[in-house]
Amino acid sequence: MATAAKIGIGSAINRVDGVEKVTGTARYAAEHPVENLLYGYIVEAAIAKGRIVNIGEEAARAVPGVVEVITHLNRPHVAWTDHSYQDELKIPGSPFRPLYDDRIQFSQQPIALVMAETFEAARYAASLVEVAYEAEAHNTDFEVAVGDKYVPKKKRSGYMAPKNRGDAAQAFADAPLKVAGDYRLAPEHHNPMEMFGSTVEWHGDGSITVWDKTQGSQGVHAYLASVFGFSKKKVRVLNPYVGGAFGSGLRPQHQVFLAVLAAKMLERSVRVTMTRNQMFSHAYRPQAIQSIALGAETTGKLTAIRNEATTSTSRYEDNMENVVTWGLMNYDCPNADAEYTVAQIDTATSADMRAPGAATGMTLFEIAIDEMAYVAKVDPLEFRLVNYSPIDAMNGTPYTSKALREAFREGAEAFGWSERSAEPRSMRDGKELVGWGCATGMWDAQFSKTSASAKLTANGHLEVACATSDIGTGSYTVMTLVAADTLGLPPEQITAKLGDSDLPTAPVEGGSWGAASSGAAVQLACQAVGKKLLKAAGKIAGEPLGDAKIDDVLFEDGCLVLKDTPTVRVPFGDAMRAADLTEIEEEATAAPGFGDMWKGLQKSKNTHSAIFAEVKVDEELGVIRVTRIVDAVAAGRIINPKTARSQIIGGVVMGMGMALHEETFPDHRLGRWMNHNFGEYHVPVHADIHDIQVIFVDEPDPEVTPLGVKGLGEIGIVGTAAAIANAIYHATGKRVRSLPITIDKILD
Repeated sequence: MATAAKIGIGSAINRVDGVEKVTGTARYAAEHPVENLLYGYIVEAAIAKGRIVNIGEEAARAVPGVVEVITHLNRPHVAWTDHSYQDELKIPGSPFRPLYDDRIQFSQQPIALVMAETFEAARYAASLVEVAYEAEAHNTDFEVAVGDKYVPKKKRSGYMAPKNRGDAAQAFADAPLKVAGDYRLAPEHHNPMEMFGSTVEWHGDGSITVWDKTQGSQGVHAYLASVFGFSKKKVRVLNPYVGGAFGSGLRPQHQVFLAVLAAKMLERSVRVTMTRNQMFSHAYRPQAIQSIALGAETTGKLTAIRNEATTSTSRYEDNMENVVTWGLMNYDCPNADAEYTVAQIDTATSADMRAPGAATGMTLFEIAIDEMAYVAKVDPLEFRLVNYSPIDAMNGTPYTSKALREAFREGAEAFGWSERSAEPRSMRDGKELVGWGCATGMWDAQFSKTSASAKLTANGHLEVACATSDIGTGSYTVMTLVAADTLGLPPEQITAKLGDSDLPTAPVEGGSWGAASSGAAVQLACQAVGKKLLKAAGKIAGEPLGDAKIDDVLFEDGCLVLKDTPTVRVPFGDAMRAADLTEIEEEATAAPGFGDMWKGLQKSKNTHSAIFAEVKVDEELGVIRVTRIVDAVAAGRIINPKTARSQIIGGVVMGMGMALHEETFPDHRLGRWMNHNFGEYHVPVHADIHDIQVIFVDEPDPEVTPLGVKGLGEIGIVGTAAAIANAIYHATGKRVRSLPITIDKILD
């Protein structure tokens, strides 16, 4: 009897949560039905720095339906130490405390919360709150702040300090070919589809259930317990569906603090949501200046790399990213040095945004690399191959795998790079100049300690559970495929549960470690269930599996199958009934330290990509169209090619935004972001996106993570903006060192 084809790791299946999302039955944080609900609307500071002198609440309180106006003057007690407000990211400094006192640290800071029986009443009443301020001098001009840049004494967890080698200053001075300049990235704000919102259900016994827009339910759970003094058993945080985040949800944002504060004060269930304008009141990708100097021989061989970068942070925290290390790691060059500093401005703390550090540092560095290729009169792709490093050149360690050469080859072939005309402005299509550019992408292949459970019932249904999140990356589907692969069950007999602080422990979802980490934990939990199944099968009369060990059997179509005698098959249900079991449940933890790789030489773990871009530029109007992208990605084992491709396409589109569209403009007189809406903050839309081809390079890597998975959430964006910028230079002959590249910079 023929068996159905096994679905598991490597199968291209639809998202298992896709139907719920496209039919609208998936509920997000601000959509859960709760009885007797109050609605909160946030009042924001109109100045960038100073103190509150008076808050006029009378008109707001007179609005029908208004229950309370909460400010720093009447709020209930909250924790007062910095330690109590620390979250999983542990950014050095003093974390922001909403409604703590009369101090204003940035424009749009929440300073009051109006609570009403309806959202409309709360919103209207909030517009009537009158606030008097004592303003102080502020600075939101990053170019001015750079004059006081510094190296923080305490570094953020995960920060990688650059390791210098050789004498880069002398090598640059002696180099026959040189490129040096400042490369800039504008601030960009996270704008996921789902805005930040929190629904708090007050149970009346001092316990609460919180539905929150977050990338980590357990991180928010710990934060709320710490700040408000709840027993951890009295708080449950849920985020089963998250409508995008890109790093903005790595930390608890202020709406969840305000919602829980109001619920505790009023002993009512509460919902607080941000408007699209208010989404600009917190996390954003930091503004950056990167000073890069490259020296090379006339052959194009690099002899010197110098890389200095400064990014923006707030007055109250030192947010740092790994900005300057990527070029030092990726390129073979005997002399290289780097320095990284931050500069304070009067805004909220900058934050991780898809591929933090690399999307900035690697992208800007790849524009400089392209400049040097033209100075050396070497094809930009060939230049990268000439300076290819098979090892991590900064740390001097081998990679678990690096298939970047193969990515360049496969990407170039698919793109047709060999047909490129070398000279700028030498290719055209009618009135449009045509340009081809390339760049390298690089990101970490991380793996974090994660737990998961697996529960098999006698009817053949399997439930796997982990507190991880699904921010659109496909975690539900990853968990389902890994479980299907491990225990040989079809996906329709598997349920994945996540986004619940009560589930087995998982870190915040970010850094592209989710699939590798939660997948490994699910695999271990399912393997533990498999061992229990085999033991149960030994209770069957006649012992059809004999004395088979776990390595002697396969799990296929809901049966234990002898490898050497495939006709011998024991259904899971038969085994469980023989052992008088109605269910088998196991929990397991996957953690770094697996395998032999950790017993000897430490290795570097990274994903790589080769990006090729075609642009067409209207010669008279300067309008830029990105007509083709080929992204060849080396990211280890691909769990689901269908959703993996979607991840890369999403990253590429964000890279297009970085290259051509996204920029948040401050009015330095007011210290306020001016284009804090979708009317004026530009992102790529359907008409901007043309052909995107994704290639996954074969890259087996049993050392990098237990499943050989490297993660895909970030690598799609890294280098994409550089490839587009380099294509624009090839089309126009005009080198732009500041992103985004807008029409005025082309026509200037």
